[in-house]
Amino acid sequence: MNKTAIVIGATGLTGTHLVAALLQDPYFSKVRILIRKPWAHPRPGLESIIVDFDDEESLAEALQGDTLFCCIGTTIKKAGTQKKFREVDFDIPVRCATIARTNHVEQFLLISSIGAAASSRNFYLRTKGETEAAVLKKGFIGTYIFRPSFLIGQRKEFRLGEWIAKYLMQLFYFLLQGRWKKYRGIKAATVANAMLKAAKQGDAGVHIFESDAIQQMGVS
Repeated sequence: MNKTAIVIGATGLTGTHLVAALLQDPYFSKVRILIRKPWAHPRPGLESIIVDFDDEESLAEALQGDTLFCCIGTTIKKAGTQKKFREVDFDIPVRCATIARTNHVEQFLLISSIGAAASSRNFYLRTKGETEAAVLKKGFIGTYIFRPSFLIGQRKEFRLGEWIAKYLMQLFYFLLQGRWKKYRGIKAATVANAMLKAAKQGDAGVHIFESDAIQQMGVS
């Protein structure tokens, strides 16, 4: 089909898997990734656009397509401060969503987090919840929010906290049953597959997927 996918956060853990999946699927004829610096991985059907995420004019030119996938995110440790964390995890997704909707992009798919809630006392989860709420106000024909548990995959940088969490998740994996099942770790590739599947189904309205539902969708 003659459809264009736009991806922000394309060089991260889930974004990398998503771009690979998009390029292998004929549903999207073009995959446009918005990145901060050159990415030396040219592929047929892949268009890389270097943008300044603070520059709305350049974003308006780049956010042209049918479906916007938002995989962008950081950690407070990597960002350095809560303010800088919010600039990445709230400001960029909401700014891109606003511009994309003005450009008549029809679908928005957002990676959030398990436990995200605008009312949370936890800064990380509160920010994620506020991002969800802000995006939902944009009125996309289809809005899909994914709340994965701990993401499993090979990151470019070593994160001690995530290594410990991964070990504990594996240790207690089969003990997480029933309503606790959604707290199981999930592969980033599975999340990417679920996002692609949801976009292809094209259901209108708002759809929120918890981690266990993402797991089922991403492997089926």
